[in-house]
Amino acid sequence: MQPANSRIASIDILRGIVMIIMALDHTRDFFHDTAMTADPLDTDTTTPWLFFTRWVTHYCAPIFVFLSGMSAYLAAQKKTPAAASDFLLKRGLWLIIAELVIVTLGLTFNPQYNVLILQVIWAIGCSMIVLGLLMKVSFKAILIAGLILFFGHNILDYFNLPGHIWKILFTSFGTVIPIGNNRFIFAFYAIFPWTGAMLLGYCAGYFFRKDITAATRRRFLLMTGSAATLLFIILRTINRYGNPTPWEAKQSGFNTFLEFIDVSKYPPSLDFLCMTLGPALLLLAVLEHAKGKWKDVVSMYGSVPFFYYVLHFYLLHFLLVIAFFLSGYTANEIVDPNIPFLFRPADFGYSLPVVYLIWITVVAVLYKPCKWFHQYRKTHVQWWLKYI
Repeated sequence: MQPANSRIASIDILRGIVMIIMALDHTRDFFHDTAMTADPLDTDTTTPWLFFTRWVTHYCAPIFVFLSGMSAYLAAQKKTPAAASDFLLKRGLWLIIAELVIVTLGLTFNPQYNVLILQVIWAIGCSMIVLGLLMKVSFKAILIAGLILFFGHNILDYFNLPGHIWKILFTSFGTVIPIGNNRFIFAFYAIFPWTGAMLLGYCAGYFFRKDITAATRRRFLLMTGSAATLLFIILRTINRYGNPTPWEAKQSGFNTFLEFIDVSKYPPSLDFLCMTLGPALLLLAVLEHAKGKWKDVVSMYGSVPFFYYVLHFYLLHFLLVIAFFLSGYTANEIVDPNIPFLFRPADFGYSLPVVYLIWITVVAVLYKPCKWFHQYRKTHVQWWLKYI
């Protein structure tokens, strides 16, 4: 059993894995030569290497959100229900502000904030607020709401929902909301489909209680992980429900396979969530018995996810500025009106091997800062550390 005051190693390892993989996608956005001009998942134009470079990062956001819910449950065991609910409400609001102020600046390097970008931190913040409110009702209410949102949100694919509010809540895919003449909100993450994943992650946290045996937890993870993965295969084969766009057969069997596994992340479809969270639950069962130095290294990133998440954007963008000027671009080319990131012209970039090299370097450089902050948080008790 796990001591009450310790972190769950398997959760930190899995979170660390997805944090490392996540940095690959953002490195590709900043540094790959076709990142701003082509869709890496377009089976008619992409290459297998580029496709899987983008596709594998699909696992990051849903696992991150699901584990956030699981961590919220475990943290709530050390508080009264009212205190746990109030903390989630405050932390959710803080994350929304952090997305708008801190993360957006790291992404854009635009101090005038002409573009505000709402991504996974925004979705987690909103979901925490919903979770905090539902905690005031009951665990059963959280489970029911999670199941309805998780399995039922794709019903809205069959309706034409008017207005920005519906899109932000359920179907957002790059929804652009103008604010005045020169500012825009880019809402990439619809709230409620992600909330469904967080609510079910919270409920799954029950099986990580210190009074639940490892055998019971392993059985739950294997059963639910297998069921979710099988449901993805069944729904995708039937090709009627679970994804906004059905797949189509291609000229080659390999391209048809790529089309089969290319499911909607924006918004996250039921197929997408089952495809990613199913294997994640299976891996979580395996990682409980992980051994070796590698797990300590990987879990270090997973133990300080928000710190790592913010820092990696600033480091990547700082490197982008250096590469921008070394490539011969001038100050007149810092702003591209079609791209929200400064210092990132559409025709800039490197080949995929260079992108991988930059990614590995960035992850390696961030290990020491993550280790320092992990130790700092263990030895300090300032109130603000609970929010980072």
